[in-house]
Amino acid sequence: MADLKIDPSARPFTALALVPTVVAALARRPRTTAVLGLLTAGVTLFFRDPDRTPDRSRVSDPDVVLAPADGMVVHVGEPQEGVAPPGDWQQVSIFLSLLDVHVNRSPYGGRVTEVTHTPGRFLAAYRAASATKNERSEITVERVVDGRTRRVVYRQLVGQLARRIVTRLEPGDEVGTGARMGLMKFGSRMDVFVPPEVVLEVTKGTRSVAGETVLGRFPSAGGR
Repeated sequence: MADLKIDPSARPFTALALVPTVVAALARRPRTTAVLGLLTAGVTLFFRDPDRTPDRSRVSDPDVVLAPADGMVVHVGEPQEGVAPPGDWQQVSIFLSLLDVHVNRSPYGGRVTEVTHTPGRFLAAYRAASATKNERSEITVERVVDGRTRRVVYRQLVGQLARRIVTRLEPGDEVGTGARMGLMKFGSRMDVFVPPEVVLEVTKGTRSVAGETVLGRFPSAGGR
């Protein structure tokens, strides 16, 4: 536990949860204090930020696309109707429950060319409609490999309980594959869009681990 990392975004939520705990303690209500203390701990642990130790060959391989979030893969393959950015894409969607780590990582390394935020609703994140109606941030990353530009687009989407997205990338930033890039506060979803030539390696129902699970691979550059 000494090495447990908590994202700084936890501070206001922990402080808010701690107030009734302190009040109960001052009122000498040990049972209530214990219950509220557990709630405070649970809120804090939601923002846990574990280190990940993927095979270094994965994060340095320009062909590999990694999972951006812990959770359950709920869609793989052709994009859901009206969801994908303009162009030809494949879609992988990951649903994050309240028990999953909510710190997000970039699925692909390169130069951030665009970051957009769209206000919206708070439908359940596992519903297809959430991809077009919910509040979301969209990040586009590009990398030139053997003279050809590769582009990966991914989105952070809030759900019924998630009310805020934190995106710590801006256009012009250089980001590594699997590097931390933000988080979503409470249950949410991430969509990743990759070109048709990417060979997907996950299926619906796969449990993904951010920065470790391989979502897919580009064909090896130069026929390597």
